[in-house]
Amino acid sequence: MKLKIIVFSCLCTSFSFGQTLLERQAEKTREKIKQRAENRVEQQIDKGLDKAEEGIENSVKGEQKGKEKKQQTGSETIGTDEGVTSSPNVSSTPFKAYSMFDFVAGEKVIAYEDFSRDAIGDFPAKWNTNSGGEVVSLAPVEGHWMNIANSGICYPEFVNGLPENFTMEMDMVVSEDFSEMQSGLVLFFPELKSRNLQFDYHFSTCPQVGIDVHPHGQGGGSRIWVYDTSNEKVMSNESSLNTIWKTGQVNRISVWRQKTRLRVYVNERKVWDIPRAFQPTIVYSMLFGANIWEGKAYVSNLRWAEGAPDTRNKLVTEGKIVIRGILFDVNSDQIKPESYGALQDIAKTLNELPDVNVKIIGHTDADGDDKLNLELSKKRALAVKHILTKEFNISPDRMETDGKGESEPVDSNASPTGKANNRRVEFVKQ
Repeated sequence: MKLKIIVFSCLCTSFSFGQTLLERQAEKTREKIKQRAENRVEQQIDKGLDKAEEGIENSVKGEQKGKEKKQQTGSETIGTDEGVTSSPNVSSTPFKAYSMFDFVAGEKVIAYEDFSRDAIGDFPAKWNTNSGGEVVSLAPVEGHWMNIANSGICYPEFVNGLPENFTMEMDMVVSEDFSEMQSGLVLFFPELKSRNLQFDYHFSTCPQVGIDVHPHGQGGGSRIWVYDTSNEKVMSNESSLNTIWKTGQVNRISVWRQKTRLRVYVNERKVWDIPRAFQPTIVYSMLFGANIWEGKAYVSNLRWAEGAPDTRNKLVTEGKIVIRGILFDVNSDQIKPESYGALQDIAKTLNELPDVNVKIIGHTDADGDDKLNLELSKKRALAVKHILTKEFNISPDRMETDGKGESEPVDSNASPTGKANNRRVEFVKQ
């Protein structure tokens, strides 16, 4: 009997000890799980703090670097702060999307407007209007922008009669609440003598070409109309901007007149191609009109240029081509995708003249430090060579590169228009 009690007692003790051991192990496991969970939370917090600190540090560095570069380097768009890249920066340029973009800017810039000389809150000094508008900044988008008044007309007084071969380009942004009602931003090309503050936006039948760019939501649409010399509307049509307009981004509008023909592009897509939009006997000018129901429209980096592309003939007969339609990011050798048409044009010429070699020479305006501008111009020339080789299969052996910086201006650096003319790429026959 004693033996049974002892055995039973040992079993109870063993069970009790085993239970205690299990409880302790369970407790340890719970503590371990808790600790690991806390460690994960702390790691996530640390990561968040690291990112925040990194963002603040980069922001400060960016501001400091921007201030330094603004003092040191020539700019593609006045009043913006970006660094100079150290090697040809071509890999990230979305040229594939622009493969059907055949727009080629005019040879000589006749007017350029980025509102950099106008104070925030003011109406642009060299414009006129019957309604209003003001210069604003659009964070995080760089530069100064003109907020077009929602109702009325305005126009640049420095742009008068336009030549029969001209291009006009501009950047456009609209607010998220831009309404589909009424109109968007309208580009009018009226007869010069009718371009004044009495121009009737709604009912004028004077000779004109009108283009309404009206984004809303995830797309929107565009309208076009033409009045001829007899004050008759000879055409009117509509087109969709779905899949073309980039909501919440800067969009590029490009207009190209070649005598009677009009082509209009929104970003990389051709929206209109009208063979007989302009009358050959009329001198046209331009103005902006708006009848916006709700929301805001902004424009900047407007560029007017004249001349028809004659690349092949000039390279053969004059031995040099000057191209101002190859555009770069600010203080960078990154080529903008809207340069595709100009690059395609020179590539076509080089393919047609397989025995001709060229020297590609970059030029900048006079903003910033001479040495840095010289370095930047050489990098830009090299970037152009890389693109012509990579995208258009031009042999690199046919091209050498150089840069002149700001040392050979062809126009005054005292105005935005002059600076735009000085920023150029030359192809010199060898």
